[in-house]
Amino acid sequence: MTPSELKDFLDEKVAQYNHPKFIEDDPIQVPHRFSRKEDIEISGFLTATIAWGNRKSIINNSNRLMELLDNSPHDFVLNHSENDLEKMTNFVHRTFNGIDLQYFVKSLKNIYQNHSGLESVFTKHQKKDSLQSSISNFKTAFFELPHESRTQKHVSDPLKGSAAKRINMFLRWMVRDNNTGVDFGIWKSLNPSQLSCPLDVHSGNVARKLKLLKRKQNDAKALAELDINLRKMDASDPVKYDFALFGLGVFEKF
Repeated sequence: MTPSELKDFLDEKVAQYNHPKFIEDDPIQVPHRFSRKEDIEISGFLTATIAWGNRKSIINNSNRLMELLDNSPHDFVLNHSENDLEKMTNFVHRTFNGIDLQYFVKSLKNIYQNHSGLESVFTKHQKKDSLQSSISNFKTAFFELPHESRTQKHVSDPLKGSAAKRINMFLRWMVRDNNTGVDFGIWKSLNPSQLSCPLDVHSGNVARKLKLLKRKQNDAKALAELDINLRKMDASDPVKYDFALFGLGVFEKF
């Protein structure tokens, strides 16, 4: 395909998958249960954190997370007691367990009380064309409380080589416009042009077949390469192509 043909093909796939019906089988349905900004971003962050593996399992465990937060994430985060955290002890999703979840709730409380909330932390250290340094800064702030070292692996750091798939997905949810009813567009201090694709095995494999990506590993260097090529097709909203790459990989086995 010529560059023009490739863009037309992917734009068509974006239109197909960036649609409310996409929500029905995707973890993004969990934050869509809420209407308040803080509830959306906390539920979205926790859902994105455990978004690896079987999607049905991700959705089920994310809904269980919301039940553990009394289906009122922001209120629970701000007002929980140590006794409230005890009921989280037995939570597990793959390698994310109750110890991790308890720390995440404590850290989120610190983020809202002392850092003006999640959006504010991600807004710091942003660059015009990338949020990868913002993600690294977020990880530093998120782990400033005493914690077990095992918990750090659940927040990726792109400045240490990670593609940070789950946080980039969370940022897509928060920053991209709500014009199709899928993403939320509730963070106005960041711009869709700064976003990076949530690079995983599906989007990576499709990107390679379409010659948007040469690097074989799905790491920070691959993400930077993919960023460049997606921005050539749409500099203002490059991550809309996540819908195309993901849809082609997961639904069409491209």
